[in-house]
Amino acid sequence: MSSLSFRNRLNLAAAGRILSKRQDVHGGVGFFSVSATRRTILDVSTLPDSLVPHYQQTKTSSLLSLHWPQPPRNVLLMPKLHAPHVIVSAVEFGKHIYSNYPGLHLVFESHVANEIHEQFPFPIYTTAPGNAPAQLAKKIDLVTTMGGDGTILRAASLFSAHNTVPPILSFSMGTLGFLGEWKFEEYKRAFRECYMSGCSVSTEDLVAPHTLSALSADDSDVQPSDLPPPGEWTSVQGNGKCMGLSRTSKILLRNRLRVAIYDEDGRNINDSLLPTSTEAPEPRHPLLENGQTPSYLHAINEISIDRGPHPHLAILDIYINGHFLTEAVADGILISTPTGSTAYSLSAGGSIVHPLVKSLLITPISPRSLSFRPLVLPLRSKVVLKLSKRNRGRELPVSIDGKRRVSVKIGMEVRVEGEKLSRTADGWRGGVPCVIRASSSRGGRGGGIEGDEDDDSWVGGLNSLLKFNYPFGGDGGH
Repeated sequence: MSSLSFRNRLNLAAAGRILSKRQDVHGGVGFFSVSATRRTILDVSTLPDSLVPHYQQTKTSSLLSLHWPQPPRNVLLMPKLHAPHVIVSAVEFGKHIYSNYPGLHLVFESHVANEIHEQFPFPIYTTAPGNAPAQLAKKIDLVTTMGGDGTILRAASLFSAHNTVPPILSFSMGTLGFLGEWKFEEYKRAFRECYMSGCSVSTEDLVAPHTLSALSADDSDVQPSDLPPPGEWTSVQGNGKCMGLSRTSKILLRNRLRVAIYDEDGRNINDSLLPTSTEAPEPRHPLLENGQTPSYLHAINEISIDRGPHPHLAILDIYINGHFLTEAVADGILISTPTGSTAYSLSAGGSIVHPLVKSLLITPISPRSLSFRPLVLPLRSKVVLKLSKRNRGRELPVSIDGKRRVSVKIGMEVRVEGEKLSRTADGWRGGVPCVIRASSSRGGRGGGIEGDEDDDSWVGGLNSLLKFNYPFGGDGGH
């Protein structure tokens, strides 16, 4: 469906709705109540542009603290696909948000909006799939996911062509949920803490070890600056009190990979990447707002190149920072982020790396040589993969986070490097900011350091989900 026909359909639906003229008062703010016939879909382009949240270093945590310059306005809700019980929860969540947070707009992917818009007695927003990468990057303040790790990857992939990703608040409702932070039963508290973060929070120096560790040498002259004054949160129904510094949401910035594919003549062919999903409509090309194809795409988990359907092993030349490392003979090669270290890379025998470690990983998939071991490299390393002239297969598939793919042949290059955080006039850019639960040690559990608010969900995930070092025939004393 073209974007023009999609927008026409939205306009026709909007023109046919019946608005109630009875004005109601809700939470001290006047708004128009709506009749059942106002269950319609509006275009996201009519919404205000996105806010730029700020992330502050705190004294008690290596995580960052979320600070909104004013209350967020546009929230993208992303439920797990083909899961009716999750759709029911998404509707419940959306109605709660609309009832308690005046002025907040709910945005859905087009296929989800078409499925559930009749269940909302108020308008919701969406955009055509072909416009999604540009429009969502321009309009969305906050993303909430309801599903497993795949739903979070789907959310991150919508912003793969952009340097900035909105904060992601994730509810674990999927199969594994290693990246999911919250149980859905906690959605009222979780959303309130995220929404209210920044209200009456004192400004602090942004230039701190957490962000400096990912800065390039060119950014060494960055100076501290104050954040804009907090906005007004007083219209929030039942939530008008600001929570203060100790209750702000904690943010883990997950670094991504920057990936670019080049043909035999050295031309960037990122526009040849095709979506792999058949579950939901996706744009054929990840275009920017100006209609241009990005020179690189981002991956939050990994990029993989493998032998595909060919019977022979893949033969790949690996270069690090312009130096030849080795000729790899294997089923394939993975280049992963620390976040992706517990995904495909782990299954292939790679190391587990904490997401705060600024690094990238090279993991062979079933290598012929037993001495070919996984490598952990500095974040700034530049890795190039080339098909060796000895490779028997004519083309090999390359996949970015499992969401986009392309085939490469001899003479083509896959260039990968770690994403770096950078400071701009609009704030910090780079990484995927994930809203993290506060440490359970604050709740009085033994073994914690008093006042420590650092992340413990990663350790909990290793123990409860991956069963790290789980002994045979026992529970290991846990």
